[in-house]
Amino acid sequence: MSKKEKAAPLEEEKETASAPAEDVPKSGETEETFAVTKEQMEKMEGLAKELADQNDKFLRLAAEYDNYRKRTAKEKESIYQDARMDTIGKFLEVYDNLERAVQQAGDEENVHKKGMEMIFHQLEGVLEKMGVAVEDPAGQAFDPERHEAVMHIDSEELGENIVSQVFQKGFLLGEKVIRFAKVQVAN
Repeated sequence: MSKKEKAAPLEEEKETASAPAEDVPKSGETEETFAVTKEQMEKMEGLAKELADQNDKFLRLAAEYDNYRKRTAKEKESIYQDARMDTIGKFLEVYDNLERAVQQAGDEENVHKKGMEMIFHQLEGVLEKMGVAVEDPAGQAFDPERHEAVMHIDSEELGENIVSQVFQKGFLLGEKVIRFAKVQVAN
């Protein structure tokens, strides 16, 4: 490559670098070209307000969806708990019958009685694994949120509103009552 050939591209670069840019406004044109008219300013303010409104709608919709998601999750859990309580409630009659059968006096060596005891203890174990607590409130204070008073007696030995006898045990699933204990209360 000769010296002239090397110099030619450099001269072209100098010419393009020194040429004035067409996009750059000349002095005096800046204010006229970039001056914002009153109509344009009002239009920008209107667009800014519309953007703020759309942003507010979006935030409200997102909050609404979050509340919906939480509410449906809570309802789903509630339905599950209610179905579980109803199912357990149906087995409580079987529990009562097995308990009565085990308590019947009879030969301790009888294989049928031993079988009943084994089945009863198995049912107790299953209920315990499911989180069901048996409540036998004899001697405790009467609680209308957990007990159902079916009889009242006058007793000087027991204090006011003390459960004197339990006719049917109560059952709890966590803090929820599956079945109220039927009791006799001393006045």
